[in-house]
Amino acid sequence: MKTFCGRANPTTGAIEWEEEAEDYDYHQEIARSSYADMLHDKDRNEKYNSGIRAAVCRVKQRGQRAIVLDIGTGTGLLSMMAVRAGADYCYAVEVFKPMADVAQKIVDKNGFSSKIKIINKHSNSVTVGPNGDMSCRANILVTELFDTELIGEGALPSYEHAHKYLVEEECEAVPHRATIYAQVVESKRMWAWNKVLPINIRLEGSKGERVIVPPRDMQVCAGSPCVYDIQLNQVNRNHFTTLTEVIEMFRVDFSKMVSSLPARHTVQAKATAVGQAQVVLSWWDIDMDPKGSIKCTLAPYWVHPTPKNMQWRDHWMQCVYFLPKELSVNEGECLYISATHDDYSVWYSLERSSVTCGPDLLSERPLCSCQAHLMCNRQRFGELNDQQRNEAYIKALKAVVRPDSVCVTISDGSLLSLFAYLLGAAQVYSLEISAMSKRVMEKILAANGLTGKVIISERRPEQLTSMDLGNNQVSLLIGEPFFTTSLLPWHNLYFWYARTYLTKVLRSELTVLPQSAVLLAMAVEFENLWRIRAPCGVCEGFNVSLMDEMIQNSLNFRECQEAEPHPLWEYPCRGLSDPCQVLSFDFRQKVPEQPIYSTGSMKLLRSGSCHGVVLWMDYSLTDDISISTGLTRPCSLTGDCNWSPHCKQGVYFLRSVTNPKSSTDGLNSVVYDVTFHPESGEVAMDFKSAP
Repeated sequence: MKTFCGRANPTTGAIEWEEEAEDYDYHQEIARSSYADMLHDKDRNEKYNSGIRAAVCRVKQRGQRAIVLDIGTGTGLLSMMAVRAGADYCYAVEVFKPMADVAQKIVDKNGFSSKIKIINKHSNSVTVGPNGDMSCRANILVTELFDTELIGEGALPSYEHAHKYLVEEECEAVPHRATIYAQVVESKRMWAWNKVLPINIRLEGSKGERVIVPPRDMQVCAGSPCVYDIQLNQVNRNHFTTLTEVIEMFRVDFSKMVSSLPARHTVQAKATAVGQAQVVLSWWDIDMDPKGSIKCTLAPYWVHPTPKNMQWRDHWMQCVYFLPKELSVNEGECLYISATHDDYSVWYSLERSSVTCGPDLLSERPLCSCQAHLMCNRQRFGELNDQQRNEAYIKALKAVVRPDSVCVTISDGSLLSLFAYLLGAAQVYSLEISAMSKRVMEKILAANGLTGKVIISERRPEQLTSMDLGNNQVSLLIGEPFFTTSLLPWHNLYFWYARTYLTKVLRSELTVLPQSAVLLAMAVEFENLWRIRAPCGVCEGFNVSLMDEMIQNSLNFRECQEAEPHPLWEYPCRGLSDPCQVLSFDFRQKVPEQPIYSTGSMKLLRSGSCHGVVLWMDYSLTDDISISTGLTRPCSLTGDCNWSPHCKQGVYFLRSVTNPKSSTDGLNSVVYDVTFHPESGEVAMDFKSAP
């Protein structure tokens, strides 16, 4: 059986579906998973171990056999903890076959095969009885079905089914309960991740200033229904103002019947400051025992009980929810905050009156009505609203726009076409390849009285003719460049291919903005991100090296060897080398027919653990104005980095150095071999540490 995989094609700017072998998606799931991160989560593992041991003890004290059901067993770790704690038997359920297979091998290797049965099914398909998967119902329910939002992996339906069919009434559960917390804040930075905001443009001479405003439907749109999960511990305290204390929104008791039906929980709170209520920050904690003496919390640093000793984790983060509308609040004012959930997601609303906040009044899940949220992700909204970034483009455009300029912009949902027209270009065309981005841009033009001033076209660059341009030749070609299909920084090189396709309609004295780009790389030491790829070996006394081997095997599989995208502003690292220019691209020329090769080395200037290489693109808009998708300023003397908050950088993890205790002693450099393949638009790379 074959599987289809979607990949961004930099030569066409589109997602293309390719047929792969049936094990392809397995390898992708394993290689890009958080399994290693979970095994390195010592706080999680210790708390589960203590909770399981206490649950087994309570059952034994009642004179009962301890029969455990472990749903979503993964490596089998929690099941082995249960047997070691004295459980008589454990049924370990795992739906993902590669994981079920390796769990069986790990259980065998650790000598627990006689007391642990691996069941390769979804828990909803598990049967109980003489001929069933389980001979009897369990009296201890152990699960780790949680994501950042707690319920996003289907925890509620799984618990509901388990209580109905798989476990005894009033069973012991580990964890015993979960509690959801929320805090209302004002944050210009976070709110800029939610929608297009008004943008100021300083025009030439006496024209003064112009404000580009979003259409009315974008201003009032409830936004995307998806939670924004981030490393909230990396958000500077100066970037938000808390408007309420931390609020306990609701609890889920896992030892009793759980309902997956939609529910609404409303809590009254007082505003602690004056401000604009825009964002709800949310997280959860889990009590591993009924008394709440064994607790695992995701609380961010400003409310964490031990902020100097916090467990880093990437498999669970914190949640940012955007309120459907801003609400001005005064200190001391009574507010009603509601958390509504269905079986897989949570959303929030804030009101001044309790009349519209009753538990029986389930609010509709917020949905995008303006289409902008379907076109833009959070990083993209941040880019569009970044005044400093916009000013750099405007400054560059002022240097190249002429009264007779015939301008074509190539970028998805870009405001550069509006900038170019307002700065005096004679004619501006914007190529919007998707119908959705075309509709969004048309609404923005209408809201600013520019309909017909900028001509929007759905024509692909290879289809565009001089007739589409009113028989004009293009004198100015501009792009950010940005394309919604781009996953890695160099995928935006589609701009270069588009420029090449347009050769027949370009003037010989063409100006291109950006005029060129460089791919940069830097060897780094990650503070914590290395954990998601590092082998674990032994976890809480159990040998899980077979899981390490499974992950490493999947990392050898095709594109799993390539760089992967990460927003590094969330993941602190130190530069161990200077940034190195590995490839350059001249957009003033057509895409070459031959590959572009680059080999060399990056000298390690600082001691540390070289975990990998970070890659990003810098664009030269003009000779003296550039935009970076990576570092916002040079590294400090100690190598500390500041990364663009709107872009994901490429991360290439080195295989030879994953141990955090290892250092660059004995290593002098990282050697590289990087090739740009024009026929595919891909950048192939290999990095290795060298003595």
